[in-house]
Amino acid sequence: MDQTAPQKGTVTQRAIDQVKAMIGEGRLEPGERLPTERDLATQLGISRSSMREAIRALTVMGVLEARHGSGIYVTQLEAGDLLETFGVVADLSRGPQLVELLEVRRVLESTATALAAARITPDQLADVEKHLEAMNATEDPEEILSHDLEFHRTIAFAAGNDTMAAILDGLSSRTFRARVWRGYQEEGAFERTRREHARIHGALVARDPEAAKAAAAAHVGEVESWLRAQLDE
Repeated sequence: MDQTAPQKGTVTQRAIDQVKAMIGEGRLEPGERLPTERDLATQLGISRSSMREAIRALTVMGVLEARHGSGIYVTQLEAGDLLETFGVVADLSRGPQLVELLEVRRVLESTATALAAARITPDQLADVEKHLEAMNATEDPEEILSHDLEFHRTIAFAAGNDTMAAILDGLSSRTFRARVWRGYQEEGAFERTRREHARIHGALVARDPEAAKAAAAAHVGEVESWLRAQLDE
């Protein structure tokens, strides 16, 4: 029988899983303060150092938050907090991995845009139009980028699914979008992508989910094609 003690990472992962289970089973509620590190380590039967590592990892994940002078608390467990690391993945991805992320974004964004066509409010639609008009009124890539982000963010929020909106927000890396807009400027392709945005807006105005889904899929598909061409070069 192997008498080797389990590696520290394994013990830490077990602690992470146990704390998540406590939250999932309702033994720890959103906003509730955790027991002290010592008490929790004793309760779970692990060392304090492993417990400390588990708490640190769960804090990075957005599951826990440290409040100075008060202790460690379960967050409100909102999608935006838990999925924040998507943005890091999108910012750091390169080459084929970035293409894969764009494929995921194409599927989700087309779905979100279809949902938005059925659910968008007049105020949200006005915001989408405002950002579209602002994109059309400038040649400055930074200004276009800012309104492009808000254009798609407003639509994702209008879909009425906070989790999907949070994932899309993470996948919509500002760093990558800036690269795309600079590339489009060099290729003289601003007008093409403006037409793509206009088609999305038109489908939302018409409250046509199928047209909205197709327009959004085509738009992200164009970005995919652009990136593949960049990689081929």
